[in-house]
Amino acid sequence: MRNIRLRLQYEGTRYQGWQKRTSTDNTIQGKMEVLLTKMCGEPVEIAASGRTDAGVHALGQVANFHLPASCAGMSAEELKAYLNRYLPDDIAVLSAQEAGTRFHSRLNAVSKTYCYRIETAAKKNVFERRYVYGLGEPLDIASMRRAAAYLTGEHDFKAFCSLKRIKKSTVRNLTAIELTMQESVCELHFRGNGFLYNILRILTFTLI
Repeated sequence: MRNIRLRLQYEGTRYQGWQKRTSTDNTIQGKMEVLLTKMCGEPVEIAASGRTDAGVHALGQVANFHLPASCAGMSAEELKAYLNRYLPDDIAVLSAQEAGTRFHSRLNAVSKTYCYRIETAAKKNVFERRYVYGLGEPLDIASMRRAAAYLTGEHDFKAFCSLKRIKKSTVRNLTAIELTMQESVCELHFRGNGFLYNILRILTFTLI
């Protein structure tokens, strides 16, 4: 079967994260698989490079699925057009292309980047209320950058993970933490080869 690589963008406010659940079908993965299954007339499973949590948005989530024989005649561009036609307005397929048969969006991911935006002004912009955390007070950016330097690199991040009972390794390589100010909004960009459960939220609040 052909392996299709997608680059997705979604506004995650009204969804319960990426990963499908038995308790709800209101997830990004769930919406994608329902539509792909309808398109092909048989079950289709889709994998993503990372599992975003409830309310989290994505600018360039990479996903892949194997196209059943029933849809073998569709080109990648036709697939993209079909998905964008029937997906909700807050989910979009930015690109679709053929990938190698062994390609897996999560297992072959080289790096992932997450961004947290913090509003330092007393009142956050009402039009960006879904995309910023309203702290409402100034931040010591110089001190945050010094602290971030200690966290950068390969470390055991078990202390920064919500799951205390975890059998797999908690060692991760955090290749970069970048802090920038966009007017009154502080942006923290975390880049690494993988992240533990809730690690970025904990790191963010540790730094601020």
